[in-house]
Amino acid sequence: MIGYYNYTVVLTYLSLLSAGAGIFVTLSGGGHPYLGVMFLLLCGLCDAFDGKVARMKKDRSEMECKFGVQIDSLSDLVAFGVLPACIGGAMLRRSQLFDASKGIADKICIGALFAILVLYILAAMIRLAYFNVTEEERQKKEDGARKTFTGLPVTSAALIFPSLLLIDFVLKGIDLTLIYFVVILITAFLFLAKFQMKKPGLKGILIMLIAGTIELAAFIILWKLSAGGCR
Repeated sequence: MIGYYNYTVVLTYLSLLSAGAGIFVTLSGGGHPYLGVMFLLLCGLCDAFDGKVARMKKDRSEMECKFGVQIDSLSDLVAFGVLPACIGGAMLRRSQLFDASKGIADKICIGALFAILVLYILAAMIRLAYFNVTEEERQKKEDGARKTFTGLPVTSAALIFPSLLLIDFVLKGIDLTLIYFVVILITAFLFLAKFQMKKPGLKGILIMLIAGTIELAAFIILWKLSAGGCR
């Protein structure tokens, strides 16, 4: 078979499988955005360690390294680009703010919101492609890992959207669907914005990892307590 299947790529494959499962359960007939968020958090946990696990293998060939970079970006596009957009679509389907059967105005609003989701995916793809190209050029000039990012990394979606959905869960009487779309539009802009962001060190990674783990545990507990979480 083509491709590589050693331990250096296992977490990346698991992240993609989690993202794919999240997309399917979110868009299915009985799906719900909270289910998608749980899978998104799992993607974030896998992404937190995939690079470190890959670098543990000291005898990786150049082909293995390049393969790892490519599948990481492709997986990130699905996990942190497509999945958050599907969660937004599920929120819109669940929301009572708009009803396409009521008239042309609601249809236009729904169409505009779906356009935002598509633009978000596009922004994530552009950012990932740009990162790959600039990282390849950087590695020709300097050694070691990069110290800064240009723009907001797409992996930040693993904390941004679960945090928003957790607030949505707590505030059951308030529909945060439009706020979700505002946040996803702002996030898309930040993906492409030209500002320098310091790459988090070990302490920052641990804080984000703990926050993501707590959010995942909170969603699982709240989901069980609410007997399915749907309203």
